[in-house]
Amino acid sequence: MATGIGSFCVRDVVTVTRETSVVEAAALMRRRHVGAVVIVEGGGDRKVPVGMLTDRDIVVEIVAVGLDGTAMKVGEVLQRPITSIDEDAGYAETVRLMSVNGVRRMPVVDKRGTLVGIITVDDILRQLAGPLVALSDLATRERQYEAEVRR
Repeated sequence: MATGIGSFCVRDVVTVTRETSVVEAAALMRRRHVGAVVIVEGGGDRKVPVGMLTDRDIVVEIVAVGLDGTAMKVGEVLQRPITSIDEDAGYAETVRLMSVNGVRRMPVVDKRGTLVGIITVDDILRQLAGPLVALSDLATRERQYEAEVRR
């Protein structure tokens, strides 16, 4: 049985609401050493992702055009619908959705749409690196085996 993306996503997700100021979100991103926060609705154990704010969004959409991040709410910066992935989805579906939607990170949700984690391109690359290295070593191992058998 294939392992879903939820088995290795980051479960400690930094979240804000639409009402959080952009400066508060930026300070939280700095404090938590992350490049994005997930914007959620709901509370307790039923947080539903509705958007994402990245460090790039802050620079390009607010700082570069001279807007006041203390007066702006995160909800005002949302530009496109959130792209999320089900925790049971595999690598291929996750990469496909990231590629089609042009995103480097996606919230991971359960069957009810509740936020359970976040997955990034870096997370996927770390997971795939081991198997790819093993495949790249295959030719060397094959030559060693043939050399031993044909002595």
